[in-house]
Amino acid sequence: MKLVIYPKIDTHRLKLLGSVSDELSLINAESYEVALSEIQNANGFYGKITSELLAEATCLEWIQSPTASLEHYIFPELVHHSCTLTNMQGLFYDVIADHVLMYILMFCRQMPHYTRQQLQSNWAPLGGEDTRSNFSVGPGMVTAMDLAHSQLADMTVGLIGLGSIGAEIASHCIKLGMRVGGVDPYCDTPPDGVEFMHGEDGLEQLLGKSDFVIIAAPHTPETVGMFDSQRFSQMQDTAYLINIGRGAIVPLNDLRQALETGQIQGAALDVMESEPLGVDDSLWKHPNVIITPHVAACSKRVAERHLETLLENVKRFTNHKPLLNVVNKARWF
Repeated sequence: MKLVIYPKIDTHRLKLLGSVSDELSLINAESYEVALSEIQNANGFYGKITSELLAEATCLEWIQSPTASLEHYIFPELVHHSCTLTNMQGLFYDVIADHVLMYILMFCRQMPHYTRQQLQSNWAPLGGEDTRSNFSVGPGMVTAMDLAHSQLADMTVGLIGLGSIGAEIASHCIKLGMRVGGVDPYCDTPPDGVEFMHGEDGLEQLLGKSDFVIIAAPHTPETVGMFDSQRFSQMQDTAYLINIGRGAIVPLNDLRQALETGQIQGAALDVMESEPLGVDDSLWKHPNVIITPHVAACSKRVAERHLETLLENVKRFTNHKPLLNVVNKARWF
């Protein structure tokens, strides 16, 4: 059995792959030309496949993508090829859920406002004068300062996408007392505790009741531009959008308009329709927008899981067992 790797990988990972089976022949291609020659009789491939490489392959049964997202990987010839495609989904669920909770907490506790004030050395509680040391505030009295801050237990989260990442976000939120709803046309069994919205009107219902709308869907032909001005009009004007899915899902012009007209309260964005975000974009300076540069999945754990998944799938392939993370190529996930 022959596995071609291109681009080539480091010696450590190559040695680990080589220990999987004595029957496995590994080609760690030094160049594209070597990969093009060696793939002709290869059974498996790991790395960046191209239409030219695929056309040369005569025995190819399996391709392992090094990425979870496939919008830059899939092409028509690959969709129609008989080979099985697997990806790296399921590596990022918990670290991305942590990132989402950071966003939620920052908005609930007004951290964008206080961060700006800290840079100005300005001690001024949002909602009015600091009265916490004033005995005029007694039990049962609600101040403007109280109203400016929220608690997680009072919040409703709406999840668009209930795969491994969406399910983990739901678990985090439920444990903290938040109400969680979700939509996903490909979810057969929603996570425990999630109010699942069905049918064509499910998304509109979800948007109308959510304080935080979280996009945890992949980039597919169906989701490109999905969250447009119509969707923003269905959200509460006090709600926040969080996008840790893919930037192509949210047209930035529609998002800017929703923020400028007060259709929504704010947004937290780790991904953009076009990356990097332009230096002159108005989103940078919006008081209720949090921007992180596509880092929600960053963690030292991810590299470990990536290697574990690759080794496990190579082991399964050489032993003719079902592979992990098999992709529906037409759907891109």
